[in-house]
Amino acid sequence: MAEINLLRALPKSKRNVAKREGAKNSEVVRISKEYGEQYFDGPREYGYGGYRYDGRWIQVARDIVEHFDLKAGDRVLDVGAAKGFLIKDLMAVCPGLEVFGVDISEYALMHCEPEVVGRLHLGSADHLPFPSGSFECVLAINSIHNLRRDRCKTALREIQRLSKGRAFVQVDSYRTKEQKDIFESWVLTAEFHDYPDGWINLFNESGYTGDYYWTIIN
Repeated sequence: MAEINLLRALPKSKRNVAKREGAKNSEVVRISKEYGEQYFDGPREYGYGGYRYDGRWIQVARDIVEHFDLKAGDRVLDVGAAKGFLIKDLMAVCPGLEVFGVDISEYALMHCEPEVVGRLHLGSADHLPFPSGSFECVLAINSIHNLRRDRCKTALREIQRLSKGRAFVQVDSYRTKEQKDIFESWVLTAEFHDYPDGWINLFNESGYTGDYYWTIIN
């Protein structure tokens, strides 16, 4: 288990925390947690403000392939795949790689990239409908923190079961009280979040031995 930033090539998002804080209320949070059109393609206060493919995951895909030494014929699972942007780019940078995804959002799956049609499954991270050890690598980027702590633990066990520890998980976190305050004013969907030490305790409780990193709002 190692801390490694596999998303370092992503451009930094411009977040207007003050504007989000002013618009955030229980109804906005409720709608966001439906993971429907408003969350992905509605106004920014509900989520992404337009979740469209722009190629930003290509270098991340290259880094993942290199890190896990993936090759044609290997099977990879993306947990929280949304519209399949990373799946598309993984297949592009490593032709012959067999990449699949799971997401809880029917809307995202119905608006996926054409290249990933048939590769996406509707489901939750804490109940992955695949045989044990059936993937050379499992990815869960900014997804499992949308579950309660007990369900996060189950999701980590599921990821471990499918990957035998060849996995990468990135979750919402913060290193200082100031970062925690900023995060809590911004977050819409995370059910569980903690400082890195708290997450590492959860990884250990779950028996998770894969790699990990943090999404921190500054």
